[in-house]
Amino acid sequence: MKKSLGNITGRLDFWSLHPVAVTGVSGTRVLLGFVGLMYYVSQYQERNYLFGPDGVLPHEDFKAQLTGFSLYTLSASPWYFQLVYHLGIAAALAVMLGVGGRPGLAVHWALLWSVYQRQPGLLDGGDNLAYVVIPFLLLTRCYDRFALPAGLASRLARRVPGHLRALSVPFHNLGVLMVAAQICLVYVVSGLYKVMGEEWQDGTALFYIMRVAEFELPGWSHLVYENDALVVLGTYGTVAFLVYFPMGVLVPALRPWAAAASICFHLSIAFFMGLTGFALTMIACDLVFLSGALDRAVLWVRGRLARHLTSQADTASADLSKEGRPSGEHGTTTTAPQAELV
Repeated sequence: MKKSLGNITGRLDFWSLHPVAVTGVSGTRVLLGFVGLMYYVSQYQERNYLFGPDGVLPHEDFKAQLTGFSLYTLSASPWYFQLVYHLGIAAALAVMLGVGGRPGLAVHWALLWSVYQRQPGLLDGGDNLAYVVIPFLLLTRCYDRFALPAGLASRLARRVPGHLRALSVPFHNLGVLMVAAQICLVYVVSGLYKVMGEEWQDGTALFYIMRVAEFELPGWSHLVYENDALVVLGTYGTVAFLVYFPMGVLVPALRPWAAAASICFHLSIAFFMGLTGFALTMIACDLVFLSGALDRAVLWVRGRLARHLTSQADTASADLSKEGRPSGEHGTTTTAPQAELV
C-alpha cells in the first residue's frame, strides 16, 4: 500500500514539475495557424462575395440567423469588413510563426470563430475541433518550440513571480491532457456512430461515400470503389481504427504507431475527399502523441546542420591557409638573413 501511494505521489510530482509533449503541442499550434491562414487565403479572391456585408448573405440576414457571436456583425461597413478579414490573416500568420504568445492565440481564435460563423456552408468539420482545441492550447507552453524569438515576452515572463511561473507546468500538462482526451473522444464517438449504420455493418459504406459528387476525386476514386476487397477492408478498417485508437495511445510503445496511422488515414481523406482543412486539423492534434518522435527529428536535423556548418568552416579554413602560404620551393617558408631585415 505504501509503495502504491509512493508511486502515485512520484507521478504527481513528475506531472507538476516536468512539462510533457512541449514539441508536439507546439507543432499543433503551428499547423492550426496554417489551417486558419489557408482558409483565409483560399477565399481571398472571393472574400467580398462570400463574407462581405453585401455578399451572398447580406449583413442583416446574417445577423438575424446568427445564434452565436461574430465580429462581422458589429458593422455593415465594407471598410470594417476588410479590416477584420485582414486582421484574421495577420493573426493566423502570427500564430503559425509563433509571434504574439497566448494573447495572439486568443485573438486568432476569436477572429477564426467569427469568419467561420460568417459562412458556415464552406466548413468541412475541422472548425468544430479548432473551436475546442485552441482554448486548450492557451493553457500550454505551445510557444516554446517552432517560434520566432520574442525578447519582450521573455523579459515580461521573467518578471512574473516564481510561484506563479511554477503553475505553468501543471497547467501546461492539463492542457495537453485535454487536447489528447478531445481527439480520443472524437475518434470514439465517430467510430461508435458509424457502427450503428447499416452500410458500415455490411461493409459497403466506403463505396457510397466515394461516389458522392462533392467528395469524388476524378481519375482516382473509381480505383477504390470498383474494387470490392478495398471497399470492405476500408469500411471495416475505418471503424476498427476509430474505435480502438484510444487504446493504442494509452500504450506508450504503440502510441507513435497509432498517431502515424491516424496521420496516414487523414492524409488519405485529404487526397481522396478534398477535406483538407478537416484532415490537417486532425493531424495537428495527433502531433501531441508524436512529441518524442518530433524531438528526435529536431535533434537529428540540428546535428546534421551542425556537421554541415562545421564541414564548411573546415573547408574555408583550409582554403585560407593554402592562399596565405608563401610561394617558396615546395611551399616551404624562406628565411631572410637578419641583416636584410634590419
